[in-house]
Amino acid sequence: MIDWERVSTLRAEIGEEDFEEIVPIFIEEVTEIIDSLRDGPDLSRLEEDLHALKGSALNLGFTEFSTLCHKGEALSAKGKAAEVDVPAILASFDASKAAFTSGLADGQAA
Repeated sequence: MIDWERVSTLRAEIGEEDFEEIVPIFIEEVTEIIDSLRDGPDLSRLEEDLHALKGSALNLGFTEFSTLCHKGEALSAKGKAAEVDVPAILASFDASKAAFTSGLADGQAA
């Protein structure tokens, strides 16, 4: 679910202090889009929303979530936004965020 090697690489690339500042910003930005999807996705924006989520997910090592966003983005690009499994994407984000937070607390990305 989480690519801890990617998280460790990100931490090393930007430094501990910046990592501690940037992660909450990424989570906040993703959460804003997620909240709008929870309220009912705007199918005309779904491709764009999923693209943004995918990029943030890749940066944070949320592999499963990123894969689901990529698949949804591809469907949306083909005019099939209504077929995107938004509940699965939301569930994956919730599980990934919980695993990420727990893993950071346990030192998995040290």
